[in-house]
Amino acid sequence: MMMFSEKRCEPVKILRRAGFIMFLLFVSFLAVYSQQKRVEAPPFKERLFYGGSFGLQFGTYTDIAISPIVGLWVLPRINIAAGPDFRYFKFYSDNTTIYGGKLYTEIVFLQDLDNIIPLGLHLGLFLHGEYEALSLESSYFKDPPYTSKRFLLNTFLAGGGVRQQLGQRSSMNLTFLWALNDSGYGIYGSPEIRVSFIF
Repeated sequence: MMMFSEKRCEPVKILRRAGFIMFLLFVSFLAVYSQQKRVEAPPFKERLFYGGSFGLQFGTYTDIAISPIVGLWVLPRINIAAGPDFRYFKFYSDNTTIYGGKLYTEIVFLQDLDNIIPLGLHLGLFLHGEYEALSLESSYFKDPPYTSKRFLLNTFLAGGGVRQQLGQRSSMNLTFLWALNDSGYGIYGSPEIRVSFIF
């Protein structure tokens, strides 16, 4: 019986050792990286950025969207940002408001396309991952009976985009995103195309 319990503990010991080794490697990497970046990293205020997007369409189909963001360059090529979302939709006499918030991260994998293809185009390319939580009106998006006036829609989006530098700290971004979990409510295009500005 003693041998059986020892054999049973064997995988646990191996996992603990592997976890401890992974932890040591991670701490070592952080120590080396922090020493390297301590000299190079700009002050916190300089790593902050602001911006967002604004959409406006009038006619039979009216769509007004406002989405400001505040972000931080965590590393020279990786940022995180968050902000509120507000949308107003109107189709003939039916209208609704959508509000919520989003959190995203971007990884710039190519800072200047001209370094690879010398065409005079100084564009950057990035990957984008986003989580968005929106409050939708039940009477607009669901069939009766409703359990509540509004309900929450959680969506994960992923894609990439093109960044055009406008100045040292400002840029215009064209982002193409796809919803990874289809809700069936027709909130997102396929792809969802966004034009945003950061400064």
